[in-house]
Amino acid sequence: MISLRYHVISIGAVFLALALGVVLGSTALSNTLLSGLSGQKNNLAAQVSDLQNVRDGLNGQLTDADQFATGIGPLAVRGTLTQRTVVLILGPDASQTQAGELSSLITDAGGTVTGQLQLTQNFTDPNQADQLRDLVTRMIPAGVQLPVASDPGTLAGGLIGPLVLLNKTSDAQQAPPAAVAAALAGLASGGFVKPGAQVQPAQLAVVLTGGAETGNDPADRAAMLAQFATQVQRCGAGTVLAGGAGSAGGSGAVGVLRADSASNSIVSTVDDVDTAAGRIVTVLALQQQLNGKAGAYGTAGNAAAPVPVPLNN
Repeated sequence: MISLRYHVISIGAVFLALALGVVLGSTALSNTLLSGLSGQKNNLAAQVSDLQNVRDGLNGQLTDADQFATGIGPLAVRGTLTQRTVVLILGPDASQTQAGELSSLITDAGGTVTGQLQLTQNFTDPNQADQLRDLVTRMIPAGVQLPVASDPGTLAGGLIGPLVLLNKTSDAQQAPPAAVAAALAGLASGGFVKPGAQVQPAQLAVVLTGGAETGNDPADRAAMLAQFATQVQRCGAGTVLAGGAGSAGGSGAVGVLRADSASNSIVSTVDDVDTAAGRIVTVLALQQQLNGKAGAYGTAGNAAAPVPVPLNN
């Protein structure tokens, strides 16, 4: 006869066997799983190392290319802007370092930079649009006519363009020096340009910007700067809108201008002015503007070419 004690011992043996099986099975599974994960980790580490090596190699090539372009830049632009004058208009995010390097290259090309005008964050701020419109209509010099437009970018270009650019037909100043000084002082008092700007009118203009616009409503800020550059172009012999990495996107002024076929057909754009090659292209684009041509240049997907076609082709 089977006793209760026998049942208890039997059931206990069954549970003990199950427990041992689970422990042994999980140990074997864990070792297999850990071994597999360790192998994957090693593979991923090797891939990361390879990618880092590729990245370092590409960065080295970019550095070499930038050094080469810096060295050859003066030769590449020599004589392209002989006896020409250029004014630099800096957007709120423009780099002073890049402005200085571009100025040096313009000098190497035989041109003269007549001054810099620094726009502020308020200039492109949509919340300041009404104040800018009001100030522009009050500061317009006698003899200068504003464009028929309601957007602040075009209106501001209609004021600032004649202040900083010579008449494209006669090379004459479009406003008396006293009126220019008064208008710039008014814009500075309103917080739209940096005070103390010493600008002599020039034949050509470069509107220099950073990458994608920053601050509130970046797309609106980019549109405002693109409209401004387009109107400035209409006031002189030529204008180039030059920006750095990110400027050719939807929240960059270069990208907004390129998306407007009317503006893109008259204003030249450069999307890599933060590189030595881009600054060379900017100078060549200024020369092309003098000859009534425009193009979209740089490395972004919406650029038409990396560099202007030589004028003798």
